[in-house]
Amino acid sequence: MDLRQAQSTKSLVDPASTRYRDHVSTDLRRAWAREGHYPGRDLYSLFRGHVQRAPQAPAVLDAEGSVSYAELDRAARRLAAGLAQLGIGPGDVVAVQLPNARLACVVDLAVAAVGAIVLPFPLGRGDRDAVSLLSRSEAVVVITVADHHGYPCAERIRKHAADLPMLRAVVVAGDGAAATPGCVPIEALFAAGAAEFAPREIDPDAPARILVTSGSEAEPKMVLYSHNALAGGRGAMMTSLHRGSTTTMRNFFLVPLASAFGSSGTPVTLATLGATLVLRPAFDAAATLRSIVETRPTHLLGVPTMMRMLLDCPQIRDTDLGSLQAVVLGGAALDLDTARRAEELLGCTVVSLYGSADGVSCNSGLGRYDGTVGRPDPAVADIRIVGPDGQELATGVTGEVVARGPMSPMSYVNSPELDTALRTPDGWTMTGDLGLIDDRGRLRLVGRRKDVVIRGGLNISPAEVESVLITHPAIRDVACVPVADPLYGERVCACVATSAELGLADVTAHLAAAGMEPRKFPEHLLLLAALPLSAAGKVDRQALRKQAANQGFGTTRSGTEDVTA
Repeated sequence: MDLRQAQSTKSLVDPASTRYRDHVSTDLRRAWAREGHYPGRDLYSLFRGHVQRAPQAPAVLDAEGSVSYAELDRAARRLAAGLAQLGIGPGDVVAVQLPNARLACVVDLAVAAVGAIVLPFPLGRGDRDAVSLLSRSEAVVVITVADHHGYPCAERIRKHAADLPMLRAVVVAGDGAAATPGCVPIEALFAAGAAEFAPREIDPDAPARILVTSGSEAEPKMVLYSHNALAGGRGAMMTSLHRGSTTTMRNFFLVPLASAFGSSGTPVTLATLGATLVLRPAFDAAATLRSIVETRPTHLLGVPTMMRMLLDCPQIRDTDLGSLQAVVLGGAALDLDTARRAEELLGCTVVSLYGSADGVSCNSGLGRYDGTVGRPDPAVADIRIVGPDGQELATGVTGEVVARGPMSPMSYVNSPELDTALRTPDGWTMTGDLGLIDDRGRLRLVGRRKDVVIRGGLNISPAEVESVLITHPAIRDVACVPVADPLYGERVCACVATSAELGLADVTAHLAAAGMEPRKFPEHLLLLAALPLSAAGKVDRQALRKQAANQGFGTTRSGTEDVTA
């Protein structure tokens, strides 16, 4: 499909007439605005303010070098004009699947400038996931690469066009874009945008971005956020991590910008804060250390598994890490051992960030990490602990974590059943996470309501077992997953990243020494060089379950001493 064909393809509905319900009341949103929690401006106009104040300030430092705010804005305006010529405007969903580089930021800003909704999703998702996201979101355009490590992303999406009646164009970037049949090279959109682009006035409470969950439990959920929720709530979270500093924030995102964690990249770091993004297309521990020396970031943002890989990298002790003010780790529980090692070797604050695409965020702050995720910040999200009846529980009592605040999303995309199941009528998000508020007002997470192994009718928390196993000196990383069992229903399999010849007896002895009940001990052990990561940068528990099943674990009633490499 060339650009002229894409222009002539009409949407089945007028996107400007699309309406998305906000499950937080208008009165509450207005109250947060009066309290100063919202900027009251759309993301692109916020970005333009930084362009006007400091046009030559570095916006992005990527593998190609540095790009200024003015340069990034010129590229975004050209692309916005090209998108407008495709008929893209308010209410339209533009899906984006790009690596961590300046182009991803340009696309983000261009989509915001035309008032459309960006749906980023990481490279590495297969056909089934990608087509499902495009179909359920009713995306009208997808912008992706021709090739990702040998996988023809654009071509594979284009082959499913018959299943995507809303899709007007597949736009292709990178090497091979011009040779991808049936797709529009992104350069055609930049050329179409040579004329001056005039941004439209956009309601800051209008939808701006769809965050996609990791899909660790089921089909990935899509969660809709407004301009105000991103710039206000998520902006307040990021601002708190730079409090007291006299230097300009420079954030090195190790996770994909297309992940929920990465949503604090372009919309927050650039558009809201006017800071600098450091980006590399893929995570590699040794390369990351070199990039820290080259780019001098103030903040490193990743998942605990990435941090463990960095800490185990031989070059770390000879690397100048003096620019780092804080390391922000989210996406999984942070154990004290990893935090203490990071504090020692990196010489900076280690922050545990609790958050999800569904609408909750809390972090341990800039003090010494104590195993909690800190005090809830009402400028970001108010957090409560409730029982099965929805009533708030007393201090120290474990229940489900629920959240509502300036960062709260509008709704789940085209999924009213999820809004009914996971949002209360007054806008609270039921996270499915278990936790408690301690006597200092700090949130301590216990596990997932659904993330339990049920062995013979007894519930076992994988997070509890993992928190002890990670303290074993030979274990670099660990995830516990259930394996089917004909007798007990499920048993625990410990998936361990190690270079040592560990046996199941070593693992259970370590747990016993820590005082853990024997009924919680893993009964299978899977030894790996490293734990697999999902496209979003988290430990891929589904892949680990499959690996454990492929080893034949759980196919017999005996043989609980299984060990494999």
